[in-house]
Amino acid sequence: MDKIVIEGGIRLRGEITVSGSKNAVLPIIAATLLTEDACIIKSVPNLRDTNTMVKILRALGKSVDFDKGVITATQGKNTNFTADYKLVSTMRASFCVLGPLIGRFRKAKVSLPGGCIIGIRPVDLHLKGLKALGTEINIEGGYVVASAPKLKGNYIYLGGEYGSSVLATDNVMMAAVLCPGKTVIEAAACEPEVADLAEFLIKMGAKIKGHGTPTIEIEGVNKLHGAEHRIIPDRIEAGTLIIAALITKGDITLKNASYKHLGAIIDKLEEAGAYIHKVDGSIRICYKKQLKPINITTLPYPGFPTDMQAQMMSLMAVTPGISVITEKIYPDRFMHVAELNRMGAHVQREGPHAIVQGVEFLSGAPVMASDLRASASLVLAGLVARGKTSVSRIYHLERGYENLEKKLEALGAKILREKE
Repeated sequence: MDKIVIEGGIRLRGEITVSGSKNAVLPIIAATLLTEDACIIKSVPNLRDTNTMVKILRALGKSVDFDKGVITATQGKNTNFTADYKLVSTMRASFCVLGPLIGRFRKAKVSLPGGCIIGIRPVDLHLKGLKALGTEINIEGGYVVASAPKLKGNYIYLGGEYGSSVLATDNVMMAAVLCPGKTVIEAAACEPEVADLAEFLIKMGAKIKGHGTPTIEIEGVNKLHGAEHRIIPDRIEAGTLIIAALITKGDITLKNASYKHLGAIIDKLEEAGAYIHKVDGSIRICYKKQLKPINITTLPYPGFPTDMQAQMMSLMAVTPGISVITEKIYPDRFMHVAELNRMGAHVQREGPHAIVQGVEFLSGAPVMASDLRASASLVLAGLVARGKTSVSRIYHLERGYENLEKKLEALGAKILREKE
């Protein structure tokens, strides 16, 4: 098992390219199950999660080639309808094979999902939406066993206790595109990644309107064909690199970053006093003055993303004053607090709130990653800490960031990978 060792205190400078979106590419890979024709997906990040999804599709009978950022998926010789626990349990997004299997084959057996331990994330909205389309579902031995001989379009409300669900919207949309009649998804997730999936489905011949809004309308078609698609930039990677520039008082330029997808992040950072500017299709982040504390509440898109909460906490940990971070998506997503405090941060959790008292400096220490975004927050803290920080269990980081240590090294960071 590897760990990352960081020597802090170096200002990051230079230019770096943001990879394709992890959260967009995974359901798009699953969507290739909807056709027997060849599909080509470009700008695919080489991640643990991406490779896991490729393995799942191969196990389901697809022929999938993944090379140099391009996935080519074609129909294999045999079709399997069971997504095994050993693969699905490692990554929650793999559950989105359920929708396309039901949509095209009218049956599926998919293990209940796993992934990062960031709080309870039930699949009730997924099942509610698929049942509304006419799917019969039973839970047997940890698997969702589904059959749908007579799918039919329907009105579906997908709002949940903590707002809309991205993966539930994805699953229902993928089932509905081959479902006779009209389907309306109300309280649909508005994330750019959902819209990107819809754009791919439209290229395959689906009839979808309203994606990117809370109401998605789908007219079912009889068959989908192959398509070619380029994945949108990863807004969470871009946001993480923006924080890296600010926390080290650096000056970096991001290429292949979507400014419009970063609205809530940029708005909050500018409120704190950051200089973030769009230049010739790129984004420049330049530290010019001492930042001030801010209050943040995570919300579904276009609100502040829960996937940036931990990284923002690292920045506020070294920003003078008191910041309050409220987590409304996953109220238990504070596993990184204890590790940041080990480095000298002063963070106190009170229910879904974290009160962050900025300190003058952090100190390098051995820390342990608990989930994907928590690991990124610890790397950011290590970049600014005095001395050396070693972050273990970085397989979490590899699930969602493509060569993050190499990108940071290219910007001047002293960071290397070692064996535990």
